[in-house]
Amino acid sequence: MMNFLIKYKFGLVGVLVGGILGYSYYHFIGCTTGSCAITSKPFNSTAYGMVMGYLMFSVFQKSKIKEEHV
Repeated sequence: MMNFLIKYKFGLVGVLVGGILGYSYYHFIGCTTGSCAITSKPFNSTAYGMVMGYLMFSVFQKSKIKEEHV
């Protein structure tokens, strides 16, 4: 369990930060008409924020791919 947390720490932090920012966007800005696909419901904007947060933060994870030297 601890190895998983250490290995994916940037991705997990990204999911947490993205979820908070996604819900905050829904709460403070949102969609007044209800016709917006992402911001009309809190679940949609939170899930979208979590995915975007993971993608942004996982860029900083180290890759385990080793290069072969010929």
